[in-house]
Amino acid sequence: MNDVLLKVKDLKQHFRVKGKSLSSAYVKAVDGVSFHVSKGETFGLVGESGCGKSTIGRTIMRLYEPTSGIIEYDGADITKADMKPYRKRMQIVFQDPYSSLNPRMTVGDIVGEPLDVNKMCKTSAERKEIIIDRLNLVGLNTEHMNRYPHEFSGGQRQRVSIARALAVNPEFIICDEPVSALDVSIQAQIINKFIELQENLGLSYLFIAHDLAVVRYISNYVGVMYLGKMMEMGVPDDLFKNPVHPYTKALFSAAPDTEPNTNKSETRIILEGDVPSPIDTPSGCYFRTRCRYAKPECSESAPEMREVETGHYAACHLI
Repeated sequence: MNDVLLKVKDLKQHFRVKGKSLSSAYVKAVDGVSFHVSKGETFGLVGESGCGKSTIGRTIMRLYEPTSGIIEYDGADITKADMKPYRKRMQIVFQDPYSSLNPRMTVGDIVGEPLDVNKMCKTSAERKEIIIDRLNLVGLNTEHMNRYPHEFSGGQRQRVSIARALAVNPEFIICDEPVSALDVSIQAQIINKFIELQENLGLSYLFIAHDLAVVRYISNYVGVMYLGKMMEMGVPDDLFKNPVHPYTKALFSAAPDTEPNTNKSETRIILEGDVPSPIDTPSGCYFRTRCRYAKPECSESAPEMREVETGHYAACHLI
């Protein structure tokens, strides 16, 4: 087993609801999530929109201060630590390349800004050399340095975002749905670029996405979230071929079938009802209100994550 680089223990991120007179009114965006990311590997995080995936990534980077729980990076507790020493080691690539790049800055200045903030260059020549190197790493070249974001396509802008993240030689990158805003053909190029960079630079990723095929392709380990909770975790092949949690089964059954000879309608699981409000979550198991197998015990206590097979974990009373 590879060494653990990032460890998250019982992480919670609750946001106070504005306009509510009661101080107890909170949105439970993330509610007790635990997982770890090994060095040189990719942990994929999937789930439907609003389940808390992106909030986890931003909380790990301390863009949001965690409500409770522990975040450990390379053995050190960074939950309340000064993040400045870790900014060079941890970076994030945001979902939308159209809004995450400053339209008033050239590409050279966008990629060079992390170098300036961390005072990593002694001369302008050294700065320029690093910027060109990072642009080359992501498939861009010197002539792109003096252009502005609006002059690029979506795929090129996301390459600029990746180059910016790579500028300070990080060990760990949070990829927050980095290909969801791109065309399918461009998605494949960016995903393959992430894999190539990981192989060449030894990077570790937390890869957040809702595209199951992409997550299965790039990840070494996958976690499935629902309403701020982790439902199931496992190695991609085991998890996708043999999901055990009722929510995971329903989620995977909704994915387009790549096997033309399979009748998808026979295996499609239709969930009834809507996702409960994260302000007023159900008692016990959060998924019980939509689960066809729910029993009285599911409303009485929250299931704990337990190992059902080697390396395969699920949080369900029925397993």
